[in-house]
Amino acid sequence: MSKKIPMMLWIVVFSLVLGGCQLVRIEEGQVVPVKYTLVKKEDIPAEAMALIEEKKEKEFQITYQNGQELYLIKGYGRQMSGGYSICVEELGTIGETLRFQTKLIGPSDDEQKGEPSYPYIVVKIRYRNEHVEFR
Repeated sequence: MSKKIPMMLWIVVFSLVLGGCQLVRIEEGQVVPVKYTLVKKEDIPAEAMALIEEKKEKEFQITYQNGQELYLIKGYGRQMSGGYSICVEELGTIGETLRFQTKLIGPSDDEQKGEPSYPYIVVKIRYRNEHVEFR
């Protein structure tokens, strides 16, 4: 009888451990695109431009609201040369999140000359109350 209790205890513990472990698949759902406008440097609000200048040395992400407009700003910090460009890979909502994904595109070998640059992108959308996720 005394040998059965420890064995049964191990079976119960083992069953609980195995029962608690399971694979969970998280589905993100469908991304709903959001219309946006690329903002030229001369059209960036002065307050937002001041923030960009303050943070430009390192990679940064900023959201800036001006009335009913929301500016999404992504900077890539100091680069050793000019010739960089940035593309928007995704801007859309998924659930309660506004996802903004960009990609830095490096210069060709011919363009890797000159002074350091501080590439950034600014897009403008209608104000939204979702959490912003930069990627």
